[in-house]
Amino acid sequence: MQVLSPNREANRQAPPSSDERPPVPAPRRTPSQGSKLALDASAKPRRTGLQLPSSLPFDTWRRIGHQISLIADSSAWWLGDWLVYGETEYTDRYKRAVEESSLDIQTLRNYAWVARRFPVSRRRDKLSLQHHAEVAALPEHEQMLWLDRAERFNWSRNRLRSQIKAHRTAALSASGRAAEAAKEKAVIHIDVPVDQEQSWRDAARRMNRSVEEWARLILNQVATGEIPARGIHDAKAG
Repeated sequence: MQVLSPNREANRQAPPSSDERPPVPAPRRTPSQGSKLALDASAKPRRTGLQLPSSLPFDTWRRIGHQISLIADSSAWWLGDWLVYGETEYTDRYKRAVEESSLDIQTLRNYAWVARRFPVSRRRDKLSLQHHAEVAALPEHEQMLWLDRAERFNWSRNRLRSQIKAHRTAALSASGRAAEAAKEKAVIHIDVPVDQEQSWRDAARRMNRSVEEWARLILNQVATGEIPARGIHDAKAG
């Protein structure tokens, strides 16, 4: 029988240290598990195309299309935020970097303008950057109003644009009618003795109206016959 020394017995029973243990491979995660903005593992993106396997299940194919749509839409926000960051942090160098990227500078500036108008906290996940661009020039409360409607009714960008245009047309038409009505008003000056003026003001106060509103009401009632014009004809005849 072989007798082990205390040190050898301890070495045999003790588990290997973390440095001695063989590395355990990490579980493989597909891009779709890591982020909803990544493509399904079955899709192989290339610089000039997308490689898909044969016999791809319909649900997987549909999911990949949704993922591509999200990435394309998100990239507009990414580019806008990227340019805003460059303009802020590298004021003397960012232009050259933009030129080297071969990206269209005007498109980038448009994206950056919308990104500035909408902090991340006010951007709507269910709406595209183009939706936000349609309302970016409006005051903040109107931005929120129209984005709420677009999200609630699932409007496309073009539908949102047409709704805003129709609203502006109706508002201009209403203001135009009000302006025309204001032009048609006539101004009549009446000289009233002081003691009579006070009685008019007292009568107007009892009806909770201004003197002008009270006088207009009484004159209209007389003109339409609601208040008989007693004594007028007699006065003319005398």
